[in-house]
Amino acid sequence: METYTSYIGGEWREGTGARIEKNLNPANTDDVIGTVRYATRVETRAAIDAAAQAQHAWKRVPGPERGRVVFRAAAVMARRKEEIARMLTREEGKILREARGEVQKAINAMEFLAGEGTRLTGQTAPSDLPFNLCYTLRVPVGVAGLITPWNFPVAIPAWKIAPAVVAGNAVVIKPSPLTPGTARMVLECFEEAGIPKGVLNMVHGEGPDVGEEIVANPRVGVISFTGSNAVGTLIYSQAAPLLKKVQCEMGGKNAAVIMDDADLGLALEGVMLGAFGSTGQRCTATSRVVIHEKVADRFVEQLVERARHLKLGDGLVEGVDVGPAVSEMQMRKDLEYIEVGRKEAKLLCGGDRPGGALAKGYFVSPTVFDHVTKEMRIAQEEIFGPITCVIRVKSFEEAVDVANSVKFGHQSALYSSDPSRLHRFVDEVEVGGVHLNSATIGGEAHLPFGGMKATSVGTREMGSVAVDFYTELKTVYVDYTGQKRTTSFY
Repeated sequence: METYTSYIGGEWREGTGARIEKNLNPANTDDVIGTVRYATRVETRAAIDAAAQAQHAWKRVPGPERGRVVFRAAAVMARRKEEIARMLTREEGKILREARGEVQKAINAMEFLAGEGTRLTGQTAPSDLPFNLCYTLRVPVGVAGLITPWNFPVAIPAWKIAPAVVAGNAVVIKPSPLTPGTARMVLECFEEAGIPKGVLNMVHGEGPDVGEEIVANPRVGVISFTGSNAVGTLIYSQAAPLLKKVQCEMGGKNAAVIMDDADLGLALEGVMLGAFGSTGQRCTATSRVVIHEKVADRFVEQLVERARHLKLGDGLVEGVDVGPAVSEMQMRKDLEYIEVGRKEAKLLCGGDRPGGALAKGYFVSPTVFDHVTKEMRIAQEEIFGPITCVIRVKSFEEAVDVANSVKFGHQSALYSSDPSRLHRFVDEVEVGGVHLNSATIGGEAHLPFGGMKATSVGTREMGSVAVDFYTELKTVYVDYTGQKRTTSFY
């Protein structure tokens, strides 16, 4: 049984906190994968010290060479892809096919972002003064504090670490306590790739200790967080008086809008993937189906039929479609929202915790609610489980209004064969990502990822803009007259 330790200054160190947690397989809680003793503020400060010390030398390493370290880490991850995917399924619960896809997404992001080491460019600009050269440079912020979630415990750490270190920062990362095994594997990939000691550090622990120390410590200049709105709002408010750069990627309540001229077969496949893939535990999950009333009955009948026949189970078993919730707490949250939905709308399928062979796991049956209105709690609040709600509308205009009626603005999809509707939807929907005739989930490594409204704070992740968050701009003026100026501009 594995004992998970923190990684500080290039050394694996056990925490000194009083709390020891078991790493359980959510598909079968009899399967204890390992244990982790949480670190304290003492270890967190030591990790920040190590990062601050290492960053002075790391920022002087040429950008292309920093990128090569990340590229080598991606190669290590590619070689260990199956091993990492199996650990991901075992401790987080998603089915193996999805776990392999997540690891590949991490590899893709690391490979692309490694190349940013050669693209840390500024600009030159003409001066108002003669014989004066003006240009800008990108410089690292210093120490980056990264706080990552359990639902994508390989991909999200990878796409945060890569741009941070390529830009010349040192990193202290706090992974989710629910996925320490995959966190260790991600760090091992960078370790094997030859990242210098202290440039990358990891501390296991609780938010009130490790997380708060990362946010409050004056040597941490930039904080990137992915998780709930409640925690993201707290981090944002705590960091603001310290004038730190903050990036938060938070919740979503994503709508798949289906018009009466849509290819219903295509839409059905997209909704099934978006609503029930990864057990609905995605910020990009399709938690609302906004559908024209003319085709709603036919579509809902097919959706319910498909949902009822999804196979639940251990994601390592061939043929399983949906894994468990990640933890007992998440499972109970799902079941509580289902009880809310029973009082608000019409439950068509699911709504329970299956027993029998699945009783030792945190399983929730794929659930569909119909005749939901946009004001209902199940239509407004993020649930993060295999639950979707159907909202019937009479027109395209009403569909857009419903899609925009939540505080979140992550992703949205439109299924239609009308080019005018497709382009109008792009113009009018209030989200960071629009999918036309495809599912709300997914994103490519070379494109920006994030949302609007309550979903995101700060600049986007991934793509060439990822390094923007981890750098500052320095403007340089070179006067090559060799003489005193009598004119200046302000």
